Amino acid sequence: MKTIKEQALEWIKDYFYRNGNSQTKAVIGISGGKDSSTVAALCCEALGKNRVIGVMMPNGIQKDINDSIKLCDFLGIKNYTININSAYEGLSFEIKNKMNLAQTSLQHNTNTPARLRMTTLYSVAANLGNCRVSCNGNLSERLSGYFTIWGDGAGDFAPLAYLFKEEVVELGLAAGLPQELCIKPPSDGMSGKTDEESLGFTYDELRKVILKDTKNMDREKIRMITQKLDSMSFKRRLLNIPSFVPSDKNIKKFR
Repeated sequence: MKTIKEQALEWIKDYFYRNGNSQTKAVIGISGGKDSSTVAALCCEALGKNRVIGVMMPNGIQKDINDSIKLCDFLGIKNYTININSAYEGLSFEIKNKMNLAQTSLQHNTNTPARLRMTTLYSVAANLGNCRVSCNGNLSERLSGYFTIWGDGAGDFAPLAYLFKEEVVELGLAAGLPQELCIKPPSDGMSGKTDEESLGFTYDELRKVILKDTKNMDREKIRMITQKLDSMSFKRRLLNIPSFVPSDKNIKKFR
């Protein structure tokens, strides 16, 4: 993991050198989870904390927002809290009204906040000027399709795109983050469930299927994961963000 961390830091430095200048800042959506925390920590080490901007984006009340605040305080980064609830409620009301709907769909309720958050990040970047927006998604989410197209699946650069969820935990710890921010169960923050509860399988099981290490796995679980991987291939093909790829990863295997 020390090697991967060093490679990731060099990749971030090179990306900003090629796609900005010595003052270009990284704008990062801070959820309080391991992914955004790790990206923020890496960018602080690679660029300096004065070039890292954290943005917290609750949709109304966010129960775990103290984790986001803790991360920003720990890293000492400038940050903004921008509540997207008014925008979400206004848009949802307008859509229901114009489409004569009794209520918006589950897909709308889940994906719209993610897209509004990405809009918010780009608005912050536009108003600050000379910024690049991070995509905090990891390989486990990428393969399973557990991201919102043009929401958390968007961004200008992606430091974790080819790291499994378990590797992100190790990388976060290697970057010096508090353990509680690295081992927090992943959740979309909207459904009230963890990622693994929503998916019906664990990220560890997903990784085993991808790496063909399924000797002791249940056949039905293997079938479920394989089906999920196949059905989400269209989403993966839409991802074309500059991404860090560790030297030991064969990128063709994960497309």
